[in-house]
Amino acid sequence: MSLVDVVLDLRWERYGAELADALGRVYPDAPELPGRVRELLKRTMERRPEDLRRLDESRLLRPDWLQRPSMTGYVCYADRFAGTLAGISDHLDYLGDLGVSYLHLMPLLQPREGANDGGYAVADYRSVRSDLGTMSDLATLARDLRGRGISLVVDLVLNHVAKEHEWAERARAGEQKYRDYFMIFPDRTIPDQYEQSLPEVFPDFAPGNFTWDDQLQGWVWTTFNDYQWDVNWANPDVFCEFLDIILNLANHGVEVVRLDAIAFIWKVMGTDCQNEPPVHDISAALRAAVRIAAPAVAFKAEAIVGPRDLIAYFGQGRHYGNLSDLAYHNQVMAQLWSALASRDVTLLRCALDRFPAKPASATWATYIRCHDDIGWAVDDRDAVAVGLNGAEHRRFLSDFYSGEFPNSFAKGLVFQANPATGDRRISGSLASLAGLEKALADGDEAAIELAVRRINLLHAVVCGFGGVPLIYMGDEVAMLNDYEYGSDPSHADDNRWVHRPVMDWEQVAALAVNPSSPAARVNGWLRHVLGVRRGTPQLHASVESHCFDAGDRRVLALRREHPEGMMIQLYNLSEDEVQVPMGVLRTPFGPEARELLDGSVWDLNPPTIDLAPYAVRWFVAAE
Repeated sequence: MSLVDVVLDLRWERYGAELADALGRVYPDAPELPGRVRELLKRTMERRPEDLRRLDESRLLRPDWLQRPSMTGYVCYADRFAGTLAGISDHLDYLGDLGVSYLHLMPLLQPREGANDGGYAVADYRSVRSDLGTMSDLATLARDLRGRGISLVVDLVLNHVAKEHEWAERARAGEQKYRDYFMIFPDRTIPDQYEQSLPEVFPDFAPGNFTWDDQLQGWVWTTFNDYQWDVNWANPDVFCEFLDIILNLANHGVEVVRLDAIAFIWKVMGTDCQNEPPVHDISAALRAAVRIAAPAVAFKAEAIVGPRDLIAYFGQGRHYGNLSDLAYHNQVMAQLWSALASRDVTLLRCALDRFPAKPASATWATYIRCHDDIGWAVDDRDAVAVGLNGAEHRRFLSDFYSGEFPNSFAKGLVFQANPATGDRRISGSLASLAGLEKALADGDEAAIELAVRRINLLHAVVCGFGGVPLIYMGDEVAMLNDYEYGSDPSHADDNRWVHRPVMDWEQVAALAVNPSSPAARVNGWLRHVLGVRRGTPQLHASVESHCFDAGDRRVLALRREHPEGMMIQLYNLSEDEVQVPMGVLRTPFGPEARELLDGSVWDLNPPTIDLAPYAVRWFVAAE
């Protein structure tokens, strides 16, 4: 018996029953499916490069590798950061100096020509965009990153493919096997029944959820755009296709697979066709299979859904802790912007207090913004609980961050306004939304100072909350909105490109020349915070952050109870100087505590602690 067979048997003993059970729930009429999957896993293991097999063993010995305080994420488009995949290797010193250990390259698999939803309309999952390089280049980059202790993260779009994908082409050619890969209807009868309960993702430029295709002679399901065809996950062949795609990426060195649009993959009449139970069974089966063939690989769920739905992507009930390893904490992101605009953390505290606890083995991805727009995920129940009207508060946030609200510091753009629902999302870079663009245009030094403090505070919160903080490219040097996005015809109709600029390497080079500039101050602070974070065991992601009342609605107070000692974090989310009762520190720490960001021991005997505008303080025991 070969070594691969021995390892396969051992891992199958551990995960095989879990895999078969999940597959049986989704595909009860395909009893042969576990055997098909096992053969696929064996082929993958036989082809897996030796260095990746070694990584598998390392990760099995350190299952908390994603949870360590040393994990710092950086998110970028490869072409906008460095031109090509090979070009990224020229900037590894930059990433390493910043402290990056997790590099998420936005969609890089071959998309359709023309409009492609920012790369999320994939025409070929086995090729890299030709302007970026090849799959061989991807494997080389992954190996270079791995040598620097940086894990490569790549998007995998699960819900749909481009209409130019081979599966779609063969479906249009009349091959029944591939027609069965999609949901195709001869007339509007069934689509109209579904539409009664389906939302519209892009109402401005992609209304409805179905598109007529002349060659198919049918209506095909298209949740996002008419050129993105939803695949039929009820077909076990589709499961095997995507598992094979994941394993191919794994064997090219991808260490984290971002499962894009996973919430949408299962359709049920009379629902919004999101977060259905089979989604979690499919996730469990994929995860068990990958644990067998490539245990170094982790899953990140791209599920921007409500908190009560989000927690299920980590696994609940029989799937507890056995689905995704990582998920976006979109509530932290949305509530931070809400508290910053209102100078009030009451809603933030309520929302996070009601958030279900995650499994200790799971990890949050915390972020201030991402490549996408900012949606105001304010639960009406949370709003009512703190005396707010949810719809009115969401409207206030859109007005504030678009700059329409009186005395707003922000410069953002409204994205996808929906008059029917009142939904108005926001596009904009961190620096522009936090006030730096407006302050620089006005030449207002005091406003510039406040904007820099806001940016630094937001970076500190996502670094201190626990999990993997994700820094979006350019935010570490306070890059502003790029209003030239409209000059590219493929971007002109999508204002999210205003916050997807080309990396300004001249601005990076200028950091050392002008250390007092806003960009240098933002960059220096972020590096400092990340350095402190790496040496702080209390920030291990297995521990949850808990909000508590610090006696002032402008102050976010977080408590982290770790076996090596308590950590208290204080953040002033206002431009006011605030006094907080010293009891919030004296009770857990006694007469002294160490403040990690300035490295000093504080006397906790005075009655209050003074917090300057947008101040950040991280305290642990003085011993």
